[in-house]
Amino acid sequence: MSGKSNNENGQTAPISRSEIKKRANKNHSKKNKSGKKKRNVVIYSLVFILLFLVGLGGFYVFNLLDKVKTNVISKDSDDLGIEANVSSSFSNTDIVNIALFGLDKLSDDEPGRSDATMVITIDKKNDKLKMSSIMRDSYVNIDGHGKDKLNHAHAFGGPELAIKTINKNYKLDIKDYVSINFSNMEKLIDAIGGVNVDVKKEEINEINTTSVGSPTSISHPGLQKLNGIQALSYSRIRHVGNGDFERTDRQRVVLNSMFETIKSSGASQYPSIVSKLLPLVETSLSKTDIIKLGTDVIMDGKMTIEQERFPVDGYYKDGGEMIKGVWYLPFDSEATIKQMQDYIFNDKKPEPKKN
Repeated sequence: MSGKSNNENGQTAPISRSEIKKRANKNHSKKNKSGKKKRNVVIYSLVFILLFLVGLGGFYVFNLLDKVKTNVISKDSDDLGIEANVSSSFSNTDIVNIALFGLDKLSDDEPGRSDATMVITIDKKNDKLKMSSIMRDSYVNIDGHGKDKLNHAHAFGGPELAIKTINKNYKLDIKDYVSINFSNMEKLIDAIGGVNVDVKKEEINEINTTSVGSPTSISHPGLQKLNGIQALSYSRIRHVGNGDFERTDRQRVVLNSMFETIKSSGASQYPSIVSKLLPLVETSLSKTDIIKLGTDVIMDGKMTIEQERFPVDGYYKDGGEMIKGVWYLPFDSEATIKQMQDYIFNDKKPEPKKN
């Protein structure tokens, strides 16, 4: 299969378009697909934040970074789809954008689809860490492949093409990425001792039904600590509330809890946590980059977390659309570009369209 071949540089070759379509259609049932795959952006966001924590560890943690798998990608603006007007208009050095990919990989020798895609923004000007989730089924242009789902870009050409696709479709300036495979989610949650989540009554059955293997079941609503399996199940709930959109809200709830748990664990615990999690990570960031970003984020006592999801309500086709037998999420590209740029670069939160 083409997705398992290596090129002359030893890098994984991209998967063919026909193979992507085959895999996409095989598991596509809208009603059941989320229950079959561990698609959870929360954990991958946590890993990225943990990379920042490295900035607190000095020489010891610097050596721990050898555990991270690094992948050198082009930093050329043309290769990454960064347009000249974007570079000139948004050249504020106090704002750094990095792509975060949660991968749906069948094996280690293929790129995998980025079923969770997020733009992490370190906004030092406004003392904020912003997390912009992008819906994985968004109907976008992918160089060399035409219109397709956003999450297919990574499978077609790895992180470099995935970054280029984000930059070209949303007019951004991303040059680096962090990624992790979905199969590691439970380990990440359990490594920090679980997460505190306010569970709703209607969510209990969904958690208990899908958290196979969990030593305990959820018996009551309210604020409580969830272990890795339970948190995974909570984050994957799709049939309660507003489907995939409310699912991303749950993911962000878990992310906030994880971040606060790590912060409150104390600096003495950071090396132990990081040591467990770094082997699960791949990134284009250098050791120096990671430590600098870690220092910027964690040492800034005023920095707060914000989260948004794009496209914003009212700016996508409600219910999506079947195109040539495949379900996509068409959206208002012009409006979404402006909303993302305003949020990331100008600190202006997007507003849903009023009916």
